[in-house]
Amino acid sequence: MIIVITGAGSGLGRELAKVYAEGNDLILIGRSLEKLEETKREIEGAKSINCISCDITNPQSVENLKEKIKHIHNFVDILINNAGVGIFGPIEDMEYKDIDTVIDTNVKGTIYVTKVLMPMIKEKIMNIISTAGLRGKVNESVYCASKFAIRGFSESLLKELEGRIKVVAVYMGGMDTPFWNNTDHVKDKSRFKSPREVALKIKELDDGRCEIVI
Repeated sequence: MIIVITGAGSGLGRELAKVYAEGNDLILIGRSLEKLEETKREIEGAKSINCISCDITNPQSVENLKEKIKHIHNFVDILINNAGVGIFGPIEDMEYKDIDTVIDTNVKGTIYVTKVLMPMIKEKIMNIISTAGLRGKVNESVYCASKFAIRGFSESLLKELEGRIKVVAVYMGGMDTPFWNNTDHVKDKSRFKSPREVALKIKELDDGRCEIVI
């Protein structure tokens, strides 16, 4: 299978690339080509691995992504929308630029990539959402808003693409990843599951269901 993974340069994206690698062709997407190459060096068992730098918040960059993928493969079996960002705090303290960053990356970026690659996708779209898309959380109003949006996007795609392409929404709690490095919102991220544990659980539960909750 040909699998595209966004946000593959670190954290859960990197671990998903590892656990889905065996016997498959991987296309790793992220802002930093250097980080994607680091991920590539850690992967074993893939048939092929291609790394493509893309700013998913930029429509032209996403259009260019499609053309770059077309030069490698004529179609994609699975798209895993994993890329995301979190900026936390009371809503009155949130900077406009930070609100834009969260919405542009988590919502518009996911929608842009899905829209542009849709004609190439043969089997499945998997959206990594988080439990922030299931319930509100203190000091996570903007982040939760972005994840609730992708929950609605996923549920709508499920109906729109029924009988054509499978849609899977993944809801997991916090992970011990670099995601939290630039915030003091989480005091002790070591209590969270590792991205490796979460990636393995996602693959284990990826059995045809339309929703995975970890």
